[in-house]
Amino acid sequence: MVAVSVLAATGGILLYLLVPDGPYLRKGATFRIGNMLQAFRDRGFRSAAFGYFGHMWELYTLWAFTPLILTLALPQLSPGEVSGYSFAVIAAGAVGCVGGGYLSQVWGSARVAFVQLLLSGLCCLLSLLVFQVDAPQLIIPFLLFWGIVVAGDSPQFSALTAQTAPPQLVGTALTIVVAIGFAITVVSIQLTGLLLTQLPLHYTLALLAIGPVLGLLGLRRLV
Repeated sequence: MVAVSVLAATGGILLYLLVPDGPYLRKGATFRIGNMLQAFRDRGFRSAAFGYFGHMWELYTLWAFTPLILTLALPQLSPGEVSGYSFAVIAAGAVGCVGGGYLSQVWGSARVAFVQLLLSGLCCLLSLLVFQVDAPQLIIPFLLFWGIVVAGDSPQFSALTAQTAPPQLVGTALTIVVAIGFAITVVSIQLTGLLLTQLPLHYTLALLAIGPVLGLLGLRRLV
């Protein structure tokens, strides 16, 4: 945590010292709290934001609990193997992000985000089966695929919210969407931790599908 914090602070200092203002910089508008609500009056922006919220319900919770999922599902793994596979599952998201970026040039960001959110939602539901059958050789590939699709729509949601935000409120709109998204993440992680003390692993993971389902319902207007 100390190392990551130092890196983040160093990045901020480097941005301040080395990155100049761009040619299109304008004087900041006066802050008005009502602008946060005004941005959500735009149907396109609201659709992108709700898709993002559903995505955030699932993403960081899966990442946070991947080591525990591996430990419970594959008790024969050593602590080092759990760490290595957890890293691989999270890092696999880079494949989804890069691949989704190329596909978005053909399909558009909305369709790519929709497909990846749909696939990650199906992974939530398939966990009902995968983590009940005695097939260790299936669990690692399944989690790697889940890691690809659960993160691959992140850049697309960033693009969609930026594209659909009211031009005069882009900064405010993106700030409030990200803030709400990470607040949802906190709730999801805490709730999942609580449910794991009451329910089996496969039932708890299946409940993560709530986010993708609601996200798909919101995003469908843009597809």
